[in-house]
Amino acid sequence: MSAINSDIFQHHMSENVCFGCGMHNSEGLQIKSRWEGELSVCDWVPLEKYHGWSNLLNGGIMATLIDCHSMCTAMADACKREGRPLDSFPEYRYATGTLNIKYLKPTSTLHPIRLEAKVVEAKGRKTRLTCDLISQNEITATAEVFAILVFDESKKEPQNPFKN
Repeated sequence: MSAINSDIFQHHMSENVCFGCGMHNSEGLQIKSRWEGELSVCDWVPLEKYHGWSNLLNGGIMATLIDCHSMCTAMADACKREGRPLDSFPEYRYATGTLNIKYLKPTSTLHPIRLEAKVVEAKGRKTRLTCDLISQNEITATAEVFAILVFDESKKEPQNPFKN
């Protein structure tokens, strides 16, 4: 695991072992999301083992990148709207309600990927986001995502399903 960076959303998700965004999954994608103004961004370098066809990124990996970046963005946005840092109480976790992806162009595994997500609306337990996957300065996939708050540490819930 890399050194702790307080700007990285995933560094504030204790015991996260998710394949896409889990800092505690050495075999996973280990994305790192952060704010750049109103956008959340993630820069990620694909490995050839994530190809679908030779030198092209697998669509399932693209979906995982978009999904995980969006769920982490929803969590960070909730803290931001409350005017508090990511490492403060309560801890939140979001899960995917819907993920509607439009694959626009083939995406190379030979170049870095950038994800850019924006919160469109946050209401109750639901957050609606858009997320673009960008390769070589072109949007190669775009998505509308609904994130659902499934864990709120401040509520009397039996246990966090995201912790062991």
